[in-house]
Formats: sequence, C-alpha cells, structure tokens
Amino acid sequence: MNCLLNHRCITTLAAFATLIVAGCSQNPYFASQAGAPWGAPNQAQVSMGEARISELSRRVQLLDDDNRQLQTQLAQSEQQTQVYRDESELLRRQLADMSSQVQSNAIAAREAESKVRGIQASTQIRGNAAITPNTNLSQMASRLNLGGIPVQQDGEVIRIVVPSDQLFQPGSGQLHPQASSTLDPIAAQLRSLFPRNRIGIEGYTDNGPLYGGAVSSSHQLTAAQTAAVLDLLTRRSGMPADQLFTVAQGSNNPRQSNQTAAGRSANRRIELVIYPENF
Repeated sequence: MNCLLNHRCITTLAAFATLIVAGCSQNPYFASQAGAPWGAPNQAQVSMGEARISELSRRVQLLDDDNRQLQTQLAQSEQQTQVYRDESELLRRQLADMSSQVQSNAIAAREAESKVRGIQASTQIRGNAAITPNTNLSQMASRLNLGGIPVQQDGEVIRIVVPSDQLFQPGSGQLHPQASSTLDPIAAQLRSLFPRNRIGIEGYTDNGPLYGGAVSSSHQLTAAQTAAVLDLLTRRSGMPADQLFTVAQGSNNPRQSNQTAAGRSANRRIELVIYPENF
C-alpha cells in the first residue's frame, strides 16, 4: 500500500513539474535572459526541468521494482507457510497413529505376559527355586464336591469348569450379584484341599462378535473376566494372591463347535486349573 502511494505521489510531482516548465516557457511576463527573444524558453530552465523529471522517473522505476520484489517475496512466504501447515498436519496424523499402535502393543504385551505365567506354572523350576510336585493331586481332587460343576483330570492338572453365563453379564467382565454363590463354595474347598497348590484362572469365550461395552476383542473380554474372578477369590474368599494367576485365552481352544448356541455357551467358561506344583 505504501509503495502504491509513493508511486502515485511521485507521478503527480513529475506531472506538476512538467506543467511548471511548460507554463513558464509560455508566460509573456517571464523575463528573458541573455537577449533571448520574448516568450522563448530559457534553455537552462528546460534542462533543469528535464533533469528533475528524469530523476523522478528513475525513482518511480525503483519503487516499481521494489514493489514487484515485495510481491514476489510475499507469494513465496505464503507458499512456505502452506508447506509448514501440510507438514504439521502430517505429523499430527502420524502421532495419532503411533499412540494407537502403542496402546495395541501394551494390550498384546499384557496378554503375552499372562500366557507366559501360565506356561511357567507347569514347569518344575520357577526362578532359582525348586517346586515340589503334589503326587496326591488326583486323590485330593476326588474329594471335591461342587454340586454339578464339572471337575476333570487333564494330564497332571485338574480342571474345574465354571460356565461364564453363571458368573458374568453377557459380553462383559462384570460379575452377576449371584456369582459369589457359585464361587464361594469352590473357593472354600480349594482352601481346604489345595492350600499350597498353584491355581490358574483361565478365561475362554466363543467366537461371536462383541457389541458395545468396554472391550473390543475376545482376549480383552476374557482378561477382564479372569481379573474379576481373581479379585473375588482373593478379597472375598481370602485365597492367597501368590497362589493364583490368570490366563486370557479369548476364543482359543473351544470345547465344542461354535456353530450352535449350545456349543457357544459351553465355550464361554472360566476354568480353575489346579497344578501339582506348590507355591
């Protein structure tokens, strides 16, 4: 804007100077010098006017050049600003993707840790300390009386299979109010018969889709369910926390086909696994 005003001002001055020179040369009252004819322009004055006009034109040209350079620099600055905006948006999206990936990796790491604990529980050596196997496990398991809850021998371990539908709200890790009436008798007999045995809490579900709620995968669902059972057994039933560990199996290892409603119901379960090793 300042460049444009300077240009207009200088142009006006140049025009005004031209009129002055031209007007003076035609003024009948303008005194002639050195014997010049009446009304003839003085050569020195004409030359001075032309010099001033030339100088003003030169300044106008310089201002025009400066104005074009400023416009070019302004266009370049706007282009660079847009580049910065695009780079900033790209970095924002990349950070959002990295945050989502970190959360997914954290969930996967927790699930892997739970599986590792389950595998370690069946080994003969834990850390640097030897674990003493309980050779009377089958005999002790025969004394379990759980009122219809299945008790199964599985190699060296004993499995107590509790239907998840008896414990949890559908598709969630929230325990039913009556869940304690199912788990309390089990916990009492475990404390009595297996006070030193390692016991795993394994969670399984079917392969059906999950709708809403706080979990988005079968592994997250079974992790929440096993954690809820662990909390009830330790806080309400008084079982030692060191005796228990959790394993979230998700929809892995189905007991029956997921093609039928009965099969899916059988696959939704919590298994309390009694190991021969002592803690």
